[in-house]
Formats: sequence, structure tokens, C-alpha cells
Amino acid sequence: MSWTQPQQLAIIIINVIGGAAVIGSYVHGLMTHSGTEGIWGGVPGAIRPFYFAFMFFAAAGYFAFTYFILFRLNPGEVLVFNRLGYWVFPVIYALILFPSALWMPLTYAAASHPSTALCLGIRVVLVVVGLAALALLAALLGLNTRDAQVPYWFAVGGVGAFCIQTAVMDAVIWSAFFRC
Repeated sequence: MSWTQPQQLAIIIINVIGGAAVIGSYVHGLMTHSGTEGIWGGVPGAIRPFYFAFMFFAAAGYFAFTYFILFRLNPGEVLVFNRLGYWVFPVIYALILFPSALWMPLTYAAASHPSTALCLGIRVVLVVVGLAALALLAALLGLNTRDAQVPYWFAVGGVGAFCIQTAVMDAVIWSAFFRC
């Protein structure tokens, strides 16, 4: 497999730009606002340790599925559900990373100046990211070649952890507690 495949390069570029945007939004948010209470959105303290644990599982999972998609799949041979090509992966990564970069700025803005539009924007961001994570899980499960090797199952497990974090803990639980 060659690293000159345009779709693989697209995933790398999306990860570099989108990852920098996510990390940059977090660093900026934490440096320009005192405390983190506003970003917890009312999530009870008793639940927060579960968030921390799943954040680490989700981050490890992100590396596992990204490794598999970049290094174990051949873009020229991949079919998802026997009809979609490798191009679905860059699209899904973009739908995960670029909205994710908006979450913290929107959350701090809503904590400072609550509004229906900001609350809706935050929830839309979280739902888009959660649905994109679920789409990634479906894409891996729908691959035309079932790689029964360890990297495939680590990728599936990793995206599963990522889905729990994004689609359940963020889009559902966090949203239920956040008030603005």
C-alpha cells in the first residue's frame, strides 16, 4: 500500500488540521476561562470519573481505528456495504473533527451568555459527532473484507469506546444536564 493514495492523505490532512483545531479550541478555552465548571454543563460530580475513564478509552480507540484505517486497509480495494468506497472514511473523520472543534467555544459562550441558539448549536455539534462515530462503527462492520486479525478487532473495539463517549456520554447524557 502506498502513502500516495489521495484518500489516505486526505485522512492525514483532516486529522492534522481538525486535530489541531480541536486541541487549539480546548487550549484556548481553558486558558481564557477560569475553571472548568462551565464545560461540565451540570453533569453531577459522581458521574465525572466515568467521563474521565471513557475519555481515555475513546482516545486510545481513536488511535486504534485510525491505525487500522490508514495502515491496514487498501483504499483501492475497500468496499463498505458492497457499494461505498474508502472515500467514506475522510468524510466521517471531517464530521467528527471539525464540529468537535466548535464544542468548547460554544459551551463557554453559552455559559457566559445563555441563549437558545447557542444551546441548539452545542447539541447539533454533539449529535453530528456522535452520529459520525456511529457511522464509522457501521463502516468498519460493513467492510467487504472481514479482517479477523487483531488490528481489526482493536479498531472495532476502539470505535465502540469512541461511540460510547461521543454518542452516549456527550450527545445524550451531557446534553441532558446542560442548561442555558
